[in-house]
Amino acid sequence: MIRRLYPHPWLSVTLILVWMLLVNRWAVGSLVFAVIVGTVVPLMTAPYWPEARGYSRPEKIPAYLAIVIWDILKANFAVAQIVIFMPRRALRPAWVVIPLQLRRPEAITTLAATITLTPGTVSCDLAEDGRALLVHCLHAPDPDSVRDEIQTRYEARLKEIFE
Repeated sequence: MIRRLYPHPWLSVTLILVWMLLVNRWAVGSLVFAVIVGTVVPLMTAPYWPEARGYSRPEKIPAYLAIVIWDILKANFAVAQIVIFMPRRALRPAWVVIPLQLRRPEAITTLAATITLTPGTVSCDLAEDGRALLVHCLHAPDPDSVRDEIQTRYEARLKEIFE
């Protein structure tokens, strides 16, 4: 019964929390509306998630988030340094193709979002067969090292979490 009402319980909880944070007021009416949103949205989107599976190693998520947050902080300083101090002619932007071992759409989406959230890199395109991701880097003197770092730092961890 509960699973039919809440087909994606973590999505429901996330929607409720995000709604309450956006409203920025802990009132009963806000909470009731948040619960309604947290119930209706997953019910309406459930048909679009036919093969929804959980995580294989959810205990690895906090470590992954810590790495991503740390990398975002480091990249902010690196990009600021590039923008302020590096002469424009010394800048080496590059397109990097990242071959993917990930197969689950959720994992690929998480990788693409991680890359885009990190300043200086943007996920631009996914191959039609889902086996490669095109990434633009603001400054990449060695594109192969960027590819290797993304594969070892993010993709390998996401593979443990999702597959």
